[in-house]
Amino acid sequence: MRWGKSSRTSFMLRITDLQLPLDHTEAELQEAILQRLAIPASALISHAIFKRSSDARKKSAISFIYTLDVELADEAEVLQRFKHDRHIGPTPDTSYHFVTQAPSSLASRPIIIGFGPCGIFAALILAQMGFRPIILERGKVVRERTKDTWGLWRKRELQPESNVQFGEGGAGTFSDGKLYSQVKDPRHYSRKVLTEFVKADAPPEILYINKPHIGTFRLVKMVEQMRATIEELGGEFRFESKVERLELKDGKVRGVMLASGEHIAADHVVLAIGHSARDTFQMLYDSGVYMEAKPFSLGFRIEHPQSIIDRARFGPAAGHPLLGAADYKLVHHCANGRSVYSFCMCPGGTVVAATSEPNRVVTNGMSQYSRNERNANSGIVVGITPADFPGHPLAGIEFQRRWESRAFELGGGNYDAPGQLVGDFLANRPSSEFGAVQPSYKPGVHLCNLDTALPDYAIAAIREALPFFDKQIKGFAMRDAVLTGVETRTSSPVRIKRKDDDLQSINTAGLYPAGEGAGYAGGIMSAAIDGIRVAEAVALSMTGGAAQALTV
Repeated sequence: MRWGKSSRTSFMLRITDLQLPLDHTEAELQEAILQRLAIPASALISHAIFKRSSDARKKSAISFIYTLDVELADEAEVLQRFKHDRHIGPTPDTSYHFVTQAPSSLASRPIIIGFGPCGIFAALILAQMGFRPIILERGKVVRERTKDTWGLWRKRELQPESNVQFGEGGAGTFSDGKLYSQVKDPRHYSRKVLTEFVKADAPPEILYINKPHIGTFRLVKMVEQMRATIEELGGEFRFESKVERLELKDGKVRGVMLASGEHIAADHVVLAIGHSARDTFQMLYDSGVYMEAKPFSLGFRIEHPQSIIDRARFGPAAGHPLLGAADYKLVHHCANGRSVYSFCMCPGGTVVAATSEPNRVVTNGMSQYSRNERNANSGIVVGITPADFPGHPLAGIEFQRRWESRAFELGGGNYDAPGQLVGDFLANRPSSEFGAVQPSYKPGVHLCNLDTALPDYAIAAIREALPFFDKQIKGFAMRDAVLTGVETRTSSPVRIKRKDDDLQSINTAGLYPAGEGAGYAGGIMSAAIDGIRVAEAVALSMTGGAAQALTV
């Protein structure tokens, strides 16, 4: 059997929605294929798993649901017999095709600002097409950045240019490493993303499991490998190179000015700065680049014993090695008109300090590949709209800062995070000692009353939502579960608007707003996909729009 690899040239037929018990064998999987297609074993040449997901609706009989690509001795005969069956058909082409190739006499090079998931794939695709991009990253290379990040977690020492938000790999490096998204993907860009990650030593299973993830330690190595690939293809990296000014003329980009005073000329600049580059947002606004305020969310991190989540989701199968640590996705619409939902759920993970500015506290969640830490954690966040911070397009940033500063104050002014037990939060009384759940946030958690840590309407909404979530996951509102504040960086508070056709800024030619920071993605996969789309737009612009399909 071949695992997780599929293309039209190798496989001619796809089977979807094939269901087998959790503990099935490889022989049973093969037998299910033969029965589904009504063919003898001699007619099956090979098969590959394209996708595998679990169905836990019936906890006493959890099953796997497969999408399989099969190679047969006579695909045409089988396709004819099942031509009216929507679960059997030709295998689609999910391979990536380049839109163009750089001319040999390339007059200029594109610049990419930021090397998070969006910047990585914008750079990689442009490099693979021969455009030799220049990548500018304000932070440090990923291993030095990791040391600086641990400096905050262990020593309370914040490096404003090298932390969870800034540096090689972007904010996604210190996360659960989730590699799935709900964005529409008719050109199968996500397959290109996963394939490139596997080339960079990600586990091959990410190609077929339903909710793939990698984890921080593996992401560090992968980011280094992808940087090396881009350099081999002619890309050039400048780390610790903060862009302080756009060079504009007649509404067009002509280059950038770095904090060092260096000027780099360019007619095509990809803006992949992430959702926390607040000073860069201000610079862009001052330069006249059009942007507007957009919705985001804020709230707390919540921690439970992972075993409670496993039992609630998987019942008797909790702890099964093929299922791993259970996740969840929750939403509640409140009486005050607000929506509360779980965000960036990290099974078997930790809550991490994620601030990028002095004297502020920000939380996020992170998991390693193993997801074997004691606690599960998730953001429990409330939707915020520009009506909550009317006026200036950058007013959302000041709104976030207000609550991050308040969290710093409530936590004791030393980068400890304010925390409260769920039972005490629901009763609106301060917590004085931890119970069965020990928080994972470093440097530490200072127990208090979180009643003033968020706007009144957000506190009321979360208090209403937690008992409702408990009905879906028994134990979710357990007294000893821990809330840690505050989660503010769920998404960018601004949208740097771009045109739908060529993806350039609506009022600044040659500038390509991309990824989370520009308001066009949310998470590693969607940001990477947007990086590919923008890279294609840049390449077509640089070649006059004449595209030709080139295979990988």
